[in-house]
Amino acid sequence: MIGELQDRAQERLAQASDWIARLQADDLTEADGLAFDSWLGATPDNARAYDQALAVWNAVGASSHDIVLELTRLERRRARQGLGRRWLVGAGSLAAAAALVVVVLPSLASKPATETYATANGQHRVVTLADGSKIELNAETQLAVTLGRDERRVVMGEGEAIFDVAADRDRPFTIATGHQVVRVVGTQFDVRNRQGGVAVTVARGVVEVGPAQRAPGRTYVLRPGQRLAIGGRATRLSTIEPAVAFSWRTGRVVYRDEPLSNVVADLNRQFAKPILIADVELGRTPISGVLVMDSQSDVVRRLALMLPIAAIDSRKAWCFTENRRRSGGVRSIGVGQFWALSSA
Repeated sequence: MIGELQDRAQERLAQASDWIARLQADDLTEADGLAFDSWLGATPDNARAYDQALAVWNAVGASSHDIVLELTRLERRRARQGLGRRWLVGAGSLAAAAALVVVVLPSLASKPATETYATANGQHRVVTLADGSKIELNAETQLAVTLGRDERRVVMGEGEAIFDVAADRDRPFTIATGHQVVRVVGTQFDVRNRQGGVAVTVARGVVEVGPAQRAPGRTYVLRPGQRLAIGGRATRLSTIEPAVAFSWRTGRVVYRDEPLSNVVADLNRQFAKPILIADVELGRTPISGVLVMDSQSDVVRRLALMLPIAAIDSRKAWCFTENRRRSGGVRSIGVGQFWALSSA
């Protein structure tokens, strides 16, 4: 019985090691990604084997065959040293071997420093990290970056950023966004973490998105041109032109059937003067189009052209209300001006 369990554990580890090697290949196909998702989610033992193999691969940079040999070598070394108890060959010993690589080695050096980066309302910022990676932060974004010996880690609060990650096989790049973790080696992608929802869009390379801290949930492998949006209980995997997701850095934002409430939330991060929506139902109005983020008054005028809304300027705030004449308009209260901008 024990021998059979040992064989199964070794087989799962070998499969996990093969998948790690396959996911780094340039000719990885969508079918490969789907097959990996199926294998990873088939049983918790597969997920554990993958984590163990990945830990060794990250630490020593090994081939799929070498990963199995490395874990076996570590186990034999520990047995020779007689550290107090016999290790069983199987999932438990593999986890311990992986921990030996990942935990003990970093302890030889001092704890890496964590740098924090943030942007305010309407501010964009480009940061170049010590490893050569670049991060472009959108407005109202907070990041904490730690470049360790074995891992490059970002903890992301509310915000949006484009990551251009320098390739380093020995130090994977992870981004924690609360309930989700993004893992890469070298790639370019956009991460949007707003209002409890996370969206990842890939422009180059391979990106893995999965639940944080072994929480239940599916792990996705994204290729260039794919976008994964996770919010509440809904998950959507779609195809998108990366330039659309990255357009915000050039002062343009592309919307496709986006509720007006979400668009206004984006605008309120870019401009100091708040925009309010008169009622919840109006906030559900879908918007499709391109907004050029130049001056706030011009953006408001364009929205009034696109939608049957009236924009009221009370000096301290803008307010969107339903235009019952079914034509867009902008009204300035206090100045006494009103000009109709017909959407016909």
